[in-house]
Amino acid sequence: MTIQAKQFMQKAITLAQRGLGRTAPNPPVGAVLVRDGKVVGEGFHPAAGQPHAEIFALRESGDQSRGADLYVTLEPCCHHGRTGPCTEVLIDAGVNRVFVGAQDPNPRVAGKGIERLREAGIEVVCDLLKTECQELIAPFRKHMATGLPYVVFKAAMTLDGQTAAASGDSQWISCAASRELVHQLRNQVDGIMVGSGTVKTDNPRLTTRLDKGGRDAVRIVLDGQLATSSKAQVYTQSSDAKVLLVTSSEHTELALQPYADAGVEIIQVTRNADGLDLAGALAELGKRSLQYLLLEGGSVLGGAMMRAGLVDRVMIFVAPKLLGGVGRSLLAGDGVATISEAFSLINLRARQVDTDILIEGEVHHVHRTD
Repeated sequence: MTIQAKQFMQKAITLAQRGLGRTAPNPPVGAVLVRDGKVVGEGFHPAAGQPHAEIFALRESGDQSRGADLYVTLEPCCHHGRTGPCTEVLIDAGVNRVFVGAQDPNPRVAGKGIERLREAGIEVVCDLLKTECQELIAPFRKHMATGLPYVVFKAAMTLDGQTAAASGDSQWISCAASRELVHQLRNQVDGIMVGSGTVKTDNPRLTTRLDKGGRDAVRIVLDGQLATSSKAQVYTQSSDAKVLLVTSSEHTELALQPYADAGVEIIQVTRNADGLDLAGALAELGKRSLQYLLLEGGSVLGGAMMRAGLVDRVMIFVAPKLLGGVGRSLLAGDGVATISEAFSLINLRARQVDTDILIEGEVHHVHRTD
């Protein structure tokens, strides 16, 4: 594949990223129309119910669509949903070739869009920058396969592996540039999840604070014991985004009333040996079209989510600091007994963020198929 073709698909990926956190239950998609080596139209899917990326690109290109090449991060749809099938629009527009980054995991599409285009005589080239395009739709793919959200566990630790001092103080381990990056991520996810310990210790707002604006994701608190105050900032901070409290099904309506009075939506799930039924909690969040979650919940919730096999990716900011003594570890609770049982990460990336090092990787789930 030519360098120029990869550049056009990379442009489509960059466009698609503008829709992150805003398209559920649809995936983010970007599209670029090219004629005679020049971009004549581009677009991205902004939200469910809005036109798809291909349609925006076609609108911008107008008559120049005929004979043009389309670069699109995801296979064009071929079914009627909230909008009509993009395949038919592309055929009518006279597009010459279609370069597809990833096949749609939706069973209603799953190769049928590509097949329809080829039946109409349009050349289709598949898997251009496939890895990058699949990464873009990882939350959608997992949600489509399991009904559960894709979970990214974010944490900051010192060089000696501690996330807080012995006193519990943790502000701030990471540098300002790292915290800015986290706010950029908050602007891209569907929800931010924390546990009761984080709310009690840090009293966070869980809002997005960027110089150029942004939007708040749904804020989710897991509190099985109702240990958090209904007057905590996460419940009372003014925002367009709703707040969800996930707690035990054992609690009465009377006990939950203070949270309901604060405008909090309450989700009740059963309990198990490790506390709340976390898989059940995620299933409930998935039913609410939350596909992409940022887990900022500290070591207790992080450890429980890892043990439950519910974390898909980790982002660890390592700061050039040493605490010494006995502070707080990255994952609380029972650890593994042997090195061979350790949680393994694959597809690792590392980069410097000012004074910190950001290490990212996917959690290797041996038996999972999504």
